[in-house]
Amino acid sequence: DQYAKDIHAQKGLTCAACHGGDPTDESPDAMSKAKGFRGHIDRKQVPELCAKCHSDGTYMRQYNPSLRTDELSQYKTSVHGKRLAAGDSNVAVCTDCHGLHGIRPASDPRSKVHPLNVADTCSRCHSDRDRMKAYKIGSEQFAGYGASVHHEALAKRGDLSAPTCTTCHGNHGAAPPGVASVENVCSTCHAFQAQLFDNSPHKAVMAGSGGCITCHSNHRIAHPSDDLIGDGKQSLCTNCHSQGDAGLTMAVKTATRFHELEQAIAHSDELLKRAADGGMEVSQANLDLVSARDALTKARVTVHSFQSSAIEKDVDEGMKIAHKTAEAGVKALHERDYRRAGLGFSLLAIVAVLFGLRLAIKEVEREKQQ
Repeated sequence: DQYAKDIHAQKGLTCAACHGGDPTDESPDAMSKAKGFRGHIDRKQVPELCAKCHSDGTYMRQYNPSLRTDELSQYKTSVHGKRLAAGDSNVAVCTDCHGLHGIRPASDPRSKVHPLNVADTCSRCHSDRDRMKAYKIGSEQFAGYGASVHHEALAKRGDLSAPTCTTCHGNHGAAPPGVASVENVCSTCHAFQAQLFDNSPHKAVMAGSGGCITCHSNHRIAHPSDDLIGDGKQSLCTNCHSQGDAGLTMAVKTATRFHELEQAIAHSDELLKRAADGGMEVSQANLDLVSARDALTKARVTVHSFQSSAIEKDVDEGMKIAHKTAEAGVKALHERDYRRAGLGFSLLAIVAVLFGLRLAIKEVEREKQQ
């Protein structure tokens, strides 16, 4: 029942493709050693067995020309492959991740190695405390990842490009990134932040402690916020800097400037909304205000340069736009009030004219009656 849904069965392969034997022979001899029957396949034999097909480029191209055929060579470089070669059969082999008889393409949401399912698949071993204890590896990675911004983007927002275990550790060549290579791994996605960090004064200081993970951690990566800088309770800066030193002084100033720009944007936004609700045309000002928000986002990214002048430049650009749009909002509100006042006077004049006409009509009617 499982194999009927397997990608191999769909491509016309039978049980004999893995287990050996002669599927055309209906006699008991079909499962004889002479016919190549393997029977139960030992875990240690699995990678080489899968590679008989999956490492043969000519064979695999007839099914899917885009499939890679270097999985076995990658696996041999992985922590799993090295331990298996050393005789440890408790490590992961192909079937632990891909399944046995119900293997589906990685693009299938039901596949164990679909991006949405990779973390669950890895956690089957890596969340087993007793199993990991023998390797002196923690078992909290999955719990940490589940609380991370990466998991939120992948599982909750459905962004399949968001990182999962294999994005950072590799799949067939899985290995923990070394301290010196963490920044290189993170920069695969966060290229601009990495460029800024490379030219920052923290580059050399954090080189021996993991770079990015010094502030952001590894699996439990929280959504960044302005509270992470400055000297507040959630500040990361205070982990290394103390009151009075130049680093913390700059951090406090940066946090203050971010708050000022955020408040300026909020104030401008409130004025423009009031003007729009009053029927005024402020679409251009609203469009300009988007640039102020972009400047704030850019300044938050520029933090990775740890250079006050660069951060100030982005904040000043945002403040300039926010003040300009706020002035547009104030002007629009004044125009709204002016128009309302004019409309009020006009209505009063109309009412006075109508009242006068009413009196005149009554006077005419009275004269006719006389």
